Amino acid sequence: MRKIALLFCLFFSVSFLNAQALQGTYERSGSFGDRSINYVYLFSGEFFSWTAFYEDGEFIATKGGSFDLSNDELMLTYEFDTADPNMVGRTEEHTVSLKKKTAVIDNQVWKNTDKGKESPLSGPWLMGGRKRDGEISRRDTDRPRKTMKILTPTRFQWIAYNTETKAFMGTGGGTYTAVDGKYTENIEFFSRDKTRVGASLGFNFEVKGDDWHHSGKSSKGDPMYEIWVKRMP
Repeated sequence: MRKIALLFCLFFSVSFLNAQALQGTYERSGSFGDRSINYVYLFSGEFFSWTAFYEDGEFIATKGGSFDLSNDELMLTYEFDTADPNMVGRTEEHTVSLKKKTAVIDNQVWKNTDKGKESPLSGPWLMGGRKRDGEISRRDTDRPRKTMKILTPTRFQWIAYNTETKAFMGTGGGTYTAVDGKYTENIEFFSRDKTRVGASLGFNFEVKGDDWHHSGKSSKGDPMYEIWVKRMP
C-alpha cells in the first residue's frame, strides 16, 4: 500500500513539474485575406485556453479545458469549444517541443511572451461567490455551469460555459496588471460586444488563501464584489 502511495505521489510530482514547464502565454499571428489574426494559448496551473481574434478585436473562436504534458506529448481535454461543441469531453494529443522562449506545437512555433514575469494572480480561477450588502454568498464550483478565469503573468481570459450541455455563454480577455492591490484589465477581445475592446477597467484585489477578492465597478458601471476560487486539478 505504501509503495502504491509513493508511486502515485511520484507520478503526480512528475506531471506537475511537466505542466510547470509549459506555464505562461504563447502567441503567434496569421492572416485571413487582408486581416491580421492573433492566436493566443494560455497555460496556467493544469488548465488552458486557445483563442483567435482579429487585430481589431473581433472575436473568432476559443476552446480550452485541462491539459497534461508528458515529455513531448501534450494532451488537451476540452471543456468548451466554440467552433465544435462536440469536442467537449474529448481529449486530443499534440506534439510539443519546448525551447527557451518558444514552444513548437504540432510544428507551429509559438512565442512565450511573458517568460520570466510573475503575478500574484497567476493561475486558473472559478467564480465562487459574491458579496452583497455586506454578506457573502457562495457558489458551487463543481456544477457543470462554470465561469473560469485563466491568468498568466501578463494575460487574462474569462470564459462562461456549461460542460453538461456544451453551451458557451461568452468570453473576453486581454492583458492586465496586478500591483499593490490594484488590478487593471485591458480588453483586447470580447465575444458579446466588440465595442468594449480597447477599454481599461480598474479594480481592487486581495488574495486570501485560495480566494481572490475582486471589487470595483463592472464594465456597465455597476458596483461589484466577486470572489474567485483557485481551481485545483
